[in-house]
Amino acid sequence: MERENAIPVVVNGAAGKMGREVIKAVAKAEDMMLVGAVDRNPEVLGKDVGEVAGCGPLEIPIVNDLQSVLVLATQYKTQGVMVDFTHPDSVYENVRTAIAYGIRPVVGTTGLTAEQIQELAEFAEKASTGVLIVPNFSIGMVLMQQAAIAAAQYFDHVEIIELHHNQKADAPSGTAIKTAEMLSSLGKTYNPQQVEEKENIPGVRGGVCGDNIRIHSVRLPGLIAHQEIIFGAPGQIYTLRHDATDRSCYMPGVLLAIRKVTTLKSLVYGLEKIL
Repeated sequence: MERENAIPVVVNGAAGKMGREVIKAVAKAEDMMLVGAVDRNPEVLGKDVGEVAGCGPLEIPIVNDLQSVLVLATQYKTQGVMVDFTHPDSVYENVRTAIAYGIRPVVGTTGLTAEQIQELAEFAEKASTGVLIVPNFSIGMVLMQQAAIAAAQYFDHVEIIELHHNQKADAPSGTAIKTAEMLSSLGKTYNPQQVEEKENIPGVRGGVCGDNIRIHSVRLPGLIAHQEIIFGAPGQIYTLRHDATDRSCYMPGVLLAIRKVTTLKSLVYGLEKIL
């Protein structure tokens, strides 16, 4: 049922673990209206997305045609929003398509390259359409990154370990990359070399991001999403850690992003920019 002045929301990747949580959160939000659900999984096509998400029937079938659902979302008085939790291989085209239809994307899918983000920023700017790309929707993660920036004023040595479930397609995580970029933006070079290192197994020291910050990725069943930022100095170790134990922790950030993106006219990267 249409709600007066509610934000029309399309969820792309609706049958995935994050997509199902978004479906439940949007369905409960009084200022939002779920108008479409898209997923490529043939096993769920045609099924009621509410039943798939576990929140009861919503009378919205899951389809695999994103463009048709975006067209539907343009029929409402209020600016529509697409929430994307899909796959690194398809997210770039999904976002471009949404912008082309005047639907504002909120992107939780990671794996976009810096070049792709720049291209999307230029496309969004020309279309005067808001886009939010958020590597991590957890408020706790934002606080952790802010604490890391404060710690970096006093520590010159730091490494990042990110741990995720073994169904995550990209490594390192977008959150780890974002964290390294935030630390690098402070204008200092980390981890000055003490000895000439030799990797007896290639890659054992992790990948290098930003100003010489190493990132280590772990993929195991049983994990959800976890990150450690470890600072070291003579005689002390300072460790920051964030653990997501349930995907519901991301939903306050997702709902905030849906509301905020309707006020934007360009691309914004990172949840901290809208808090």
